[in-house]
Amino acid sequence: MRMQSHISGFYKLPIKERQQIVGKIANLSAQQTQMLASGCALSLEMADKISENVIGVHCLPFSVATNFVVNGKEVLVPMCIEEPSVVAAASYAAKLCKESGGFSASADPPVMIGQIQLVGMKDAQRVAELLNSSKQKVLEAASPFAKSIEARNGGVRNFAARVLETKRGQMVIAEFHIDVRDAMGANIVNTILEGVSPAIEEIAGASARLRILSNLSVLRLARATAIWKKEAIGGEKTVDAILDAWAFAEADIFRAATHNKGIMNGIDAVALATGNDWRAIEAGAHAYASIGGKYLPLTRYRKLKNGDLQGEIELPLAAGTVGGAIRSLPTAGLALAIMKVKSSVELACIMASVGLAQNFAALRALVTEGIQKGHMELHARNVAIAAGAKGEQIEQVAKKMAEEKNITEKRARELIAELEAGGYERRS
Repeated sequence: MRMQSHISGFYKLPIKERQQIVGKIANLSAQQTQMLASGCALSLEMADKISENVIGVHCLPFSVATNFVVNGKEVLVPMCIEEPSVVAAASYAAKLCKESGGFSASADPPVMIGQIQLVGMKDAQRVAELLNSSKQKVLEAASPFAKSIEARNGGVRNFAARVLETKRGQMVIAEFHIDVRDAMGANIVNTILEGVSPAIEEIAGASARLRILSNLSVLRLARATAIWKKEAIGGEKTVDAILDAWAFAEADIFRAATHNKGIMNGIDAVALATGNDWRAIEAGAHAYASIGGKYLPLTRYRKLKNGDLQGEIELPLAAGTVGGAIRSLPTAGLALAIMKVKSSVELACIMASVGLAQNFAALRALVTEGIQKGHMELHARNVAIAAGAKGEQIEQVAKKMAEEKNITEKRARELIAELEAGGYERRS
């Protein structure tokens, strides 16, 4: 079966059939397909080796968003999240721009910033100048600690020192730019910093305090853009309404925070599915949103001359395809296999596209039927489960509550009781 991101009625199919379809499309092995069928592939024994004080395993739904085309390549996007409207919204947004070619995305080379904090000097400016004039010596001192990444054509790319004014007086921050290739990079960056710090201290005549990477990875930005034809999204009136919604976020920090949270709904879900550090990605994204001194939306929208809507996103995306939890979490490797990504750059392009899709879907819902209609209809299943519905009852109760627009546990319990007494559908 050729790669196909659009699967008609996918959400209506039984789980086993969905697993078989994804397995064929992604050419999964029998072991990988079985991993999907097992429910939770992480054993207690493995969990105990990954984390501390383990007493159980917490599982999240492992879903795929459909309809995505990124740089001309159709891709099924794994997402781990408990909120069904997120997966549905991303899939729908991707479907609406598919006619326009889907998403065009790019990502910078995977260069991370590492920092060594220097204190205890009498003349910070002189120390910074001394370190900058000793750049080649510093790079040579760092190289032995970068051998593992140099073997993969990565390594330390640059170095500079600067003076920082703080409430504790002047400090010197020695910054390294390190190409981490297909890793997220935290471990290798911190290893290099700790290894080179004695040489830095000797040159500077100062004491090193913190030796740590920065999660504001401005050298590792990802971007995506897409065009939604006005006819596909409700006409020029909807286009103008979305532009008004974006302008609201651009002008007001309270709206901008929720605007960007919606973006991260999608990006975090992909990060979780692929075993990446979603906390680091969140920190970098929100810091980047305020890098100019004002917290702003991570997306931008404009109306094209023909009335269509163009959306763009840019944010730091330090996501890896090797190392860390990706090796130890069984479903992380499975997620990468489903996407068929070859590098961290390709993964960043997909994640940025998902973030843009998620944001567009939220804005479109907000300016048309409202965010709660679709959200609550999908949420009705969770309410039904919480009220005690089982098996076929779940869909029956959820459907009835959605029709009545009365999605509460109280109503769900009433409907369950009616079903068990003979069925409300038969009496209607």
